[in-house]
Amino acid sequence: MLTVEKIGGTSMTAFADVLDNIIFHSRSGQDLYNRIFVVSAYANVTNWLLENKKTGAPGVYHRITQQQEFRQALQEVATKLQELNKNYEPLGLNLAVADAFIQQRIDQAQTYLESLTNVLASGYVNSTNILQAAREILASIGEAHSAFNSVNILQNRGVNATLVDLSGFEDARALTIDERIKQAFAGIDFANTICIATGYTKGTEGIMREFDRGYSEVTFSKIAVAVQPGEAIIHKEYHLCSADPNLVGLEHCRPVGFTNYDVADQLADVGMEAIHPKASKPLEINAINLRIKNTFEPEHPGTLITRDFVSNRKHIEVITGTDKVVLIDIHDPLMVGTAGFDLHLMQVFFDLGVSYIFKATSANSITLLIWEKDLLPELVAALETKYEQVTIEDAALVCLIGSNIDEPGLLARAAGALAEAGINIRSAGFALRKVNIQFIVGREEYQPAIVALNAALGH
Repeated sequence: MLTVEKIGGTSMTAFADVLDNIIFHSRSGQDLYNRIFVVSAYANVTNWLLENKKTGAPGVYHRITQQQEFRQALQEVATKLQELNKNYEPLGLNLAVADAFIQQRIDQAQTYLESLTNVLASGYVNSTNILQAAREILASIGEAHSAFNSVNILQNRGVNATLVDLSGFEDARALTIDERIKQAFAGIDFANTICIATGYTKGTEGIMREFDRGYSEVTFSKIAVAVQPGEAIIHKEYHLCSADPNLVGLEHCRPVGFTNYDVADQLADVGMEAIHPKASKPLEINAINLRIKNTFEPEHPGTLITRDFVSNRKHIEVITGTDKVVLIDIHDPLMVGTAGFDLHLMQVFFDLGVSYIFKATSANSITLLIWEKDLLPELVAALETKYEQVTIEDAALVCLIGSNIDEPGLLARAAGALAEAGINIRSAGFALRKVNIQFIVGREEYQPAIVALNAALGH
């Protein structure tokens, strides 16, 4: 069975475990083949090139946006990548070859970026397009580095491995992402090789422009659609669990065995991504099953996500949420009975590119929950100009998610569990399909709420 498998950055950094637990685990000879691995950059590499995904700390890209000298910063990244290479020499990496490859790639990138910054400095072009191109070039380096190393290690260990470099660094053809993927895999005999593909794909539409830091999972998804594997697999450094073990304790949660793509979307909506939602859609549409596995527990089957799965018993599959959100309450006496009032409110959010996670309405008020990072000063100013009273409060969202949770009394039991823990529900809601029941609580009550709900309902 042909599989397409995605390996994340944290797992790639522990490449000895990837070799033992994923590539060679219980396999030898021809059994090693018929697999395509889509690899992320090693941990932190893309942060150095772009910016820290969690903290926003600037990388090389920031220097380019500020029209500052970037060459030294870029070459410092090259030095760091060569230092990383030393970690993989014991696994079979040819250090001289690997160092030469990444230095050449960095030098090529520097040449391209120098041309872009010279054009940018002229003031004759749209800076947005130039900066987006710079971001694409920088992003591609990390995956090319890890993919090249992986192929070199495997070949030096006697495995027939094929590098599928989708970064298009030396290919000036105007191909879309899908076209580049289709051409790159045409003619490969999957039964006799392991393919290692870069998580970054160059395309006319710009994979960073469309998907930003979720691009490697989009590449993975598009490759799966192109080759139609028996199964798509994502290897992570943890299981998809019924609750966060860091909050409730490992003994009070369990890996989720089966679920569906609708549930995966609900999880992604609150930041608990099994897979990027824009990557899951093509898999769902093409009825390609997705398995989430823990790199460090290779014997465990993981979580199988399919299009049509519905649990045969009513139960909560995942209790999760986030405390990185804020409530925005819009109160206006003119709201009641006014057709289109909500439309004009949504236009403000649309114009600023802000999406909400939760929404509740009454006669004279609309309450929305958004990510704290999206609380822009311009958004607040626009709302306060248009409406009588705008209230903003820190908050947390806790959710009960599952493929079959439409159970009489569930809402009462959940509310009762929160009440017993002394937690006041600020707002609550669910859609008709009842795959996600949501409660808004105070930010400081996030962990106690997750623990209370898991104790009452997580079994």
